[in-house]
Amino acid sequence: MKKTKILRIVNRFNLGGITYNVTYLSKYLPEYYETKLIGGPEEKFEQNSLYIPQQVGLEPEIIFEMRRSIHPLQDFIAYRRIRQIIKEFKPDIVHTHASKAGFIGRLAAIHSGVPVIVHTFHGHVFNGYFSILKTTIFKWIERHLAKKTSMILAISQLQKIDLSKIHKICVADKIKVIPLGFDLEKFAENQLNKRATFRSTHQLRPNELAIGIIGRLAPIKNHFMFLNSIIKLKQSTDIPFKALIIGDGEMRESLENYLNQRHISFNQPNSYIQFVGWVKEVDIGLAGLDLVCLTSNNEGTPVSLIEAQAAGKYIITTNVGGVQDILEESAGKLVEPGDEDMFALQLLEAVTNFKVYQNKALIGQKQVIKKFSYDRLCHDMDELYKQLLSKAVD
Repeated sequence: MKKTKILRIVNRFNLGGITYNVTYLSKYLPEYYETKLIGGPEEKFEQNSLYIPQQVGLEPEIIFEMRRSIHPLQDFIAYRRIRQIIKEFKPDIVHTHASKAGFIGRLAAIHSGVPVIVHTFHGHVFNGYFSILKTTIFKWIERHLAKKTSMILAISQLQKIDLSKIHKICVADKIKVIPLGFDLEKFAENQLNKRATFRSTHQLRPNELAIGIIGRLAPIKNHFMFLNSIIKLKQSTDIPFKALIIGDGEMRESLENYLNQRHISFNQPNSYIQFVGWVKEVDIGLAGLDLVCLTSNNEGTPVSLIEAQAAGKYIITTNVGGVQDILEESAGKLVEPGDEDMFALQLLEAVTNFKVYQNKALIGQKQVIKKFSYDRLCHDMDELYKQLLSKAVD
């Protein structure tokens, strides 16, 4: 039986949810698919994530010219390289993931006459990233590419509404919602041992609550709001806690300078704020935390919150992107972006009544693990591919 060939293109192999998703789709689709996975390298301050596909026997091809920032010469070279890969691999489907891969990859697929082209918006850059002029140009590009794309995928219902109704990238009928999928069972397994390992590594005392935020230290993530809320929490309670900033990025120096200017110590044995850096084994990190925060001004579907719920952790988060679609009612509180006072208040409430909120977080744990499993993701994608291939033949 002739296999259906898929060329899967991702922005870059940096540590995050997209790498896990493209890995599961490349590895665990039915055997009648053959997938080639390609993408750009991680950026400065990012953790390389090639170990994720390599752990399941995949060896992605790196397009070194495909970078996050706009660079006409490098972008053109990346486009030419992808066209050459298409010529040699002869895919039936090109499936791109996220903005840069979606632009260069779809353009190469369109110009190469690939029969089925699919693009997944894992997030978008239409809010909070660029100037009005740049955003307008990016929207125009996305609308043009959408006309030549067989199907646009959103990862939440709210994102579909955002793309079709607010930003008018394409009509709603051309957007299908397929939620993300992960190996989430590990987040609920062996938690006591994992918790002991993480808390010992980071010198957390048994009576200290661990409040974590996970992700790139980038402007859009608004870690200043997290720091300000933590400082207010420290002023409002005697309950011992530590705030752990898990991740790294371009904003780290600015965040550290901000704390220094306020004469607040960090990364010292007795400091209540710690910069942890990247944690590869996120299941161990989440096992060691008690509460999880997200303060972003914009998001697609934040993977850290899906994983936190799978680990049974209570969440305080800003109400952005697809957060509403993934947050179980009992598992957390939503705060409007930028509302530091309300965020700090909700955090204080969760810390003060921790046992109550901890039990609430466990209610929807099994449902989240099932809803966002990679088995479900692969099944949904298989059904979509078959439909699109059938239409392409007709």
